[in-house]
Amino acid sequence: MYFRLSVKSIFTRLLTILSISVLFGFIIGQPLLVLCISSLALLCWHYHHLLKLVKWLWRSKTISPPQSEGVWGRIYDGLYRQIRQHRHKQKQLNDRIRKFRDGAEALPDAALVLSDELTILWGNKKAQRILGIRWPSDVGQRIDNLIRFPEFSKYLEVGNFEQPCHIISPVNSELQLELRLMAYGSDQVLFLARDVSKIKRLEEMRRDFVANVSHELKTPLTVVRGYVEMILATEHALDPHWQKAFSTIETQVSRMDRLVEQLLVLSRVENHADAEDKQLVDMPRLIRGLVEDATWLNQDKQHEITADIADDLLVDGIETELKSACLNLISNAIAYTSAHGNVHISWLLSGNKVKFSVKDNGPGIRPEHVNRITERFFRVDKSRSRDTGGSGLGLSIVKHVLYHHNAELAIESQWGEGSEFIIYFEAINRF
Repeated sequence: MYFRLSVKSIFTRLLTILSISVLFGFIIGQPLLVLCISSLALLCWHYHHLLKLVKWLWRSKTISPPQSEGVWGRIYDGLYRQIRQHRHKQKQLNDRIRKFRDGAEALPDAALVLSDELTILWGNKKAQRILGIRWPSDVGQRIDNLIRFPEFSKYLEVGNFEQPCHIISPVNSELQLELRLMAYGSDQVLFLARDVSKIKRLEEMRRDFVANVSHELKTPLTVVRGYVEMILATEHALDPHWQKAFSTIETQVSRMDRLVEQLLVLSRVENHADAEDKQLVDMPRLIRGLVEDATWLNQDKQHEITADIADDLLVDGIETELKSACLNLISNAIAYTSAHGNVHISWLLSGNKVKFSVKDNGPGIRPEHVNRITERFFRVDKSRSRDTGGSGLGLSIVKHVLYHHNAELAIESQWGEGSEFIIYFEAINRF
């Protein structure tokens, strides 16, 4: 029920009471005395209810208001109504907070809510188990004061949170953690830490398996290839039928040998990521050498190979890996472009980065294959890959090399009109 108390109604009631008091005073012959007594009684009545209100608000433990009639009864009822609404909203808020906490506790990851200044506001129990951060005792602490790792400090300093940060758990050296930060609301940050120890171990087992199998295959393949070449080199030793059979064996052994070599290169690239091995690489000299080598690869197809190379642009990296990445892109352009095609190689400044580009007018890549083309063993056309000797590992090697050098690979291709593979590096001028 809506109750409205206006200034007009207050003065109307007050004048009515005082008028009745004065009228009664005139009747008994003491108007001033009756007026004073009425005013005093009215004042006492209001102060009495005011004290009851104060006692109810500050001392009483019940939510039920004092009983009264008139204006004060309406005031008590209004306050009681507001309290009930407030309690109802508080209960709804508590239910939401409880659901949020239950959901956060059910997460398989450690979760922390940080302020925009990276101070801890809230955390779940998993954060205590794998990060050693306790809630609420660590509330108000900066996250980098509790997680003291150089790579994490650099991660926060750079401020690029698109990629995760990997560290060892501060409370358990056997756990490898993947850290992610993302915006949470308008002025908060959500911090997630995931245990990736099993994934890392499986990845290491896979890399070791590939490396070991590749090394083991290398020796028998070399032996088989040697014997086949020795047999083929013997004149008139075989009938034409067997000559063709051994030629086919040599072709397939050579193809398998190239595949093993690519696997070994990929294994070395995956495991060789030390920043200490990086040095200033003269990329113009390296690319010119690759362009010269490409002329030998181009003897059969007779492509028109052009180059545009800036002399004063260097990069900081591992020369053998950079050579492998650039050679893979050039070899792919030559292998997958039809005879007498065009291949353009460039090394130029593009904005604040330097760009290595290999552009051809080959068949191009379908849009649905562009995002998968860097996956290992992925082939757009398996039959064409066999004809060109492709192993499906070249672009996977390129991807890992670029990851080590903080470089980016961009692929621009239109089906039937050719492709351009671009690598963006951080530039370092010679002068």
